[in-house]
Amino acid sequence: MSRSLRRGALAATAIVFSIAALSACGAGNDAQTLGIRPDNAAVTVDDVKIQNALVITQPTPGAKGPAVVSATVFNNGRAPQTLESISLPGSNASVVLKSAKGAGPVVVPAGGSVVIGGEGNATATIENGHEAAKNGDAQKVVFKLSETGDVALSAFVVPSTSYFKDFGPSEIPLPPSASPTAEATAEAGEHGAEGSGEHGAEAGEASPTAGH
Repeated sequence: MSRSLRRGALAATAIVFSIAALSACGAGNDAQTLGIRPDNAAVTVDDVKIQNALVITQPTPGAKGPAVVSATVFNNGRAPQTLESISLPGSNASVVLKSAKGAGPVVVPAGGSVVIGGEGNATATIENGHEAAKNGDAQKVVFKLSETGDVALSAFVVPSTSYFKDFGPSEIPLPPSASPTAEATAEAGEHGAEGSGEHGAEAGEASPTAGH
C-alpha cells in the first residue's frame, strides 16, 4: 500500500472513532437520553445534588389553586440527610412538605435520592401558588437540608401540561356549580301543581266521611 493510501486509511479510521465517541457521549449511559427533554435546573453543593427542579402551576393559566415544586434530591454523602424545608425567596409563598408515606420527615438516604412530585413520591405544595409564581419565570427555590444547609437554584415555572402533567398539583379547582335551568324550574313547578291537585281532591272526598 502506498504511503498516501495508508495516510488516508488512518484518517478515515480516526474520524469513525471520533464520531462513535461523540455519539456515546450524547447518548450517555441511558438510551432514553436520546429523546427530547426539557432543560431543567440543577445544582450541586457539597454532597447534595438537586436536579430537574421546577415550579409547576395549574394547567389553566390564571387559575387559582396550589402549585408544586418538583425535583430530584441526591445525597452522595455517607450519612442520611433530612430535607427540612423548601422556600421561595422574594414571595409570601408557604411550601408544605410531605414524605411519600404522607407523614414524617423527608429523608434523603446516604448514597441515594428522593423524588419530589408525582404519584407515590414526596410532595412540596405551594399553597398560594397562583400568587407566588408565574409561568415562564425563573423562580428562586431554596432547599434546606439538615447537614448541607441551604441549596439554592432558579427553577423554571411551567404549567401542569405535556411533560409536566404527572408531576403537577393533584388539587385542581373545580368549575363553579351550574345554576338551575328554566326547563328544570318549569318541570319542578308542574310536579308541584300536579301534587297539590291530587292531594286537594283526596281531601275533598274525605271530608263528607269525616262529617258522619
